[in-house]
Amino acid sequence: MKVLLAGATGYIGSGVLSALLASGHTVTALVRSEEKAAAVRQDGVLPVIADMRDREAVRRVAAASDAVITTASPGDENSAAADIDFSEAALEGLREGGVFIHTSGIWVYGDNGDITENSPRDAPAIVAWHPEADARFLEAPGVRSILIEPAIVYGHGKGIPNVITAAGPAGDLPALQLVGAGTQHWTTVHVDDLAELYVAALEHGEAGARYVGAGGVNPTVRELGEAASRRRGFEGRVLPEDATATIERLGAFGEALMLDQQASGNKAREVLGWKPSRPSLVDEIAGGGYDQS
Repeated sequence: MKVLLAGATGYIGSGVLSALLASGHTVTALVRSEEKAAAVRQDGVLPVIADMRDREAVRRVAAASDAVITTASPGDENSAAADIDFSEAALEGLREGGVFIHTSGIWVYGDNGDITENSPRDAPAIVAWHPEADARFLEAPGVRSILIEPAIVYGHGKGIPNVITAAGPAGDLPALQLVGAGTQHWTTVHVDDLAELYVAALEHGEAGARYVGAGGVNPTVRELGEAASRRRGFEGRVLPEDATATIERLGAFGEALMLDQQASGNKAREVLGWKPSRPSLVDEIAGGGYDQS
């Protein structure tokens, strides 16, 4: 397929780009600068330099594509508006029967020890806009619209886990400062496994389907912190943090990090044949994948 990919140079998007190319798809990447354009050209990708909020540019490129995948986010207070503008324009541009894959996230489910695609939404403030927008995009007429809801993404030393692995020492004896009490579970997925889920959804996903992108491993923050503590020479010592202090330190992001969540991602396995196979996040940390340079 001819795929328009937004976010191709980002953490998730670069993995999706590699997986698309490995599966024989042709990719056009929407990028914001000539520097990013040069990076994707090296992979044989056609870059289009435009902001994701440039509705006319997005409509034009989407109209020349069989599918649109968005993993892009400015990562600031404009993220919601940018995502909505891009998605609306892409859906306007796609031809009848095209595919639209939108990215949401596991946090929309709030505290939940057994998350499935049918679980109720209880989104914290940082992603409160997602449930309404996600539902609207899934109902778009004339296209095969699909939603991917990634768990906390890890791999290659990047992503949210660095909030733990790069934390400063605390306490009388050197110990790693946790995010919150550490009893909360994080449901996780390796970035390369997640990329393969996007391709599986593109090729086989049903219209209106949601797929929770969880690798099936749900460590506690304490388990992650203890693995990082050992790598840092703190002998596994960790120091919990009061929830109020975490939120004061990290704001709405910290509130989301204290959600207690577990998920299996079984629907994607059963329906799409998705087979996440990379090492767990605990193993990645223990093996030095998140050592600080």
